[in-house]
Amino acid sequence: MSDSAKDLTPIAFIGGGNMARALIGGLLRAGVSATALRVADPAPDRAALAALGPVALADDNPSAAHGAKVVVLAVKPQVMAAACAAIAAAVQAGRPLIVSVAAGVRSADLDAWLGGGCAIVRCMPNTPALLGAGATGMVANAAVDAAQRATAERIMACVGIVEWIPDESLMDAVTALSGSGPAYFLQLVEHLEDAAVTLGLPRASARRLAVQTGLGAMRMAAESALEPAALRRQVTSPGGTTAAALAAFEAGGFATLVARALQAARDRGRALGGGG
Repeated sequence: MSDSAKDLTPIAFIGGGNMARALIGGLLRAGVSATALRVADPAPDRAALAALGPVALADDNPSAAHGAKVVVLAVKPQVMAAACAAIAAAVQAGRPLIVSVAAGVRSADLDAWLGGGCAIVRCMPNTPALLGAGATGMVANAAVDAAQRATAERIMACVGIVEWIPDESLMDAVTALSGSGPAYFLQLVEHLEDAAVTLGLPRASARRLAVQTGLGAMRMAAESALEPAALRRQVTSPGGTTAAALAAFEAGGFATLVARALQAARDRGRALGGGG
């Protein structure tokens, strides 16, 4: 294990579900030793964890958190208060960095449940993290120092890109954009497939073409120095087929619908998190 990888460990995961396993896999690929990682979960998927490497399974949450340099909170929001209460003594004794990947749970609540004075980085990853292609919004509370920010960033960067958000009040917007966003793109692919079938294409061909087109377009957006709008203009000839399709989108209020969708997701996130 490299010195930079050693700086992160030991890392305790409270919760061993999909996101925890995605992060563990990313850390292992980055050179962190499996023996420096431990997981506490009341019903662990032992086969899935074993497939990643010899990660230690702790008997309970307190024993996982004891002596950890970083504690990753990866349990469902509805059980977060109880999970934090169980490890509060260990956290107060060791003062690890707390990294939360739970949607909607505010840093102030985490801090209160953990006994106060904790360095907390709240993260909003998304499901493509399972493939190492995630997008994570991150915000740190005032107790997090520069070294801890770097540590949190290195952990989350193992599964994709990271973006620091200046204010926690904006995390609901992150949830609406990238947290829920994979479903938006998948639904577009779904509708493109169905529309192409209506036009006569076999479903299997329609799906392959729709998926690959989406993948190619997103690669162009990610790898080009041009903004998405400029790339769109490059493939839109005046009076051509693409222009006709985009005009139909515009006539249907596509931009307004997208804005309304993100606002609805943001407002729901606020409500679930107790923020309104």
